[in-house]
Amino acid sequence: MLKFLCAITGVLLAAALTIDTAEAKSPEVAPIEGVPTLMTGTYDVAKLGYTTNEYFVSGVANSYSAPQPLASDGRWTARVSGTAPYRTRIVVMRPTDPGKFNGTVIVEWLNVSGGLDAPADWFMAHREFVRSGFAYVAVSAQKVGIEGGASLGADMSLKKLNPTRYQSLSHPGDAFAFDIFSQAGRLVQRAGGKGILGPLIAKNVIAAGESQSAHFLTTYVNAVDPKVKVYDGFLIHSRFGGSAPLDGSSIIGGPISSYPQLVKFRPDLRVPLITVITETDLVGTGRQGFYVARQPDAKNLRTWEIPGTAHADTYMLQVAPIDTGSAPIEALAAAYKPSDNLMGMKVAKPINSAPQHHYVVQAAFAALNRWVVTGKPAPAAQPIKLTSDAPPALVLDAGGHAQGGIRTPWVDVPAMRLSGTGNGGNIMAALFGSSEPFDVQTLAGLYPGGKPEYLSRFKLSLDAAIDKEFLLPADREEILQLADAMYPALP
Repeated sequence: MLKFLCAITGVLLAAALTIDTAEAKSPEVAPIEGVPTLMTGTYDVAKLGYTTNEYFVSGVANSYSAPQPLASDGRWTARVSGTAPYRTRIVVMRPTDPGKFNGTVIVEWLNVSGGLDAPADWFMAHREFVRSGFAYVAVSAQKVGIEGGASLGADMSLKKLNPTRYQSLSHPGDAFAFDIFSQAGRLVQRAGGKGILGPLIAKNVIAAGESQSAHFLTTYVNAVDPKVKVYDGFLIHSRFGGSAPLDGSSIIGGPISSYPQLVKFRPDLRVPLITVITETDLVGTGRQGFYVARQPDAKNLRTWEIPGTAHADTYMLQVAPIDTGSAPIEALAAAYKPSDNLMGMKVAKPINSAPQHHYVVQAAFAALNRWVVTGKPAPAAQPIKLTSDAPPALVLDAGGHAQGGIRTPWVDVPAMRLSGTGNGGNIMAALFGSSEPFDVQTLAGLYPGGKPEYLSRFKLSLDAAIDKEFLLPADREEILQLADAMYPALP
């Protein structure tokens, strides 16, 4: 009997070792000729001085389980629970001139909430990526982006949009997405000339994700990162109060009870992490708001809450696709024009059209990279003020803007009322917040000196935000020109 038990124990140990060693195996990488299916904008990335390459990545991925319930403090322990083969794709955009590479690679967990692989943080921050010389890697980490599945939009998965190109891809399910993302990060770290970065050598690798991807990255940080130690920093952008489950069940369309609803970041974060939170995320819209997961800043944690911002906005829909860094100010201002047309659907109020979300996210990436590279922590921000109600609401100033948080001229010297709430009817409308342009009388009361007074006060507020490192000096001139172009023409 003893010999039998020893034999069984040996088999189990061997199986466990087999599972664990799968984590160390390097996947196969195959370059794919042609144009990848990935929305980056209406511009040609090559004209920005960037080279684009797509690779199919094939390997064996782990899934994870937790021996204990996932506590709200985020101090989770995960263990490898299974393996499965996979074949996914990654898209690499890197400076064509190696001398312009700053040494840092942004690896984005593509967002699949709309039924397709969407590079949400490329949309929001590509201007900073390009001018500062980041390399960028987009990872199809989740099954919906490849095979289709539960989403807020139509099926625009890779196999649906381009079956000839992507038919060979295979995803075993989102329980394996965490390890797929780890393996993508390790590929970035291969020596220059031998890996996906071509001649570039990565010194630092930062993980990023927005919305649903932010929920998966929250789980990744709490459960997987302490085990695999792949990334040098995390930018977790626009999450609500919970996180994604480890078991691969969907956070869209499934029962809310199936995934953690109150999740903080683990207190012993291994590397720097900045989380960027909009008003929509903070108070919640059909989901538990981030307010339940608030925690004090710590050695490796900064939380940036931005008043007057929505989970998604006009910049993402209208401006990012044309924003090359050289687009005429008039074209950018026209794209920012408040509209109640949301992808063909009429909403009650114009969707959120202020630029600050985009500009603050750019500053967050710059601050996180500096933190990772130099050790200088990102600046701390005050939280947005909330009422003591249950659930809480935003504390508003006389002009209807949220108090507290990261102050920018769009809320401190406003020309319209901006909110992360204000549109209902369905989840998509709610995510895009609202804009309410001020009428002539309101503007005259705020700025008796007219446009010159507005611009003077706007400039002072802008410079204060730049001094606090919540906006970037490189964006200053463009922001001032936009303020001039976007101020309402009064009779």
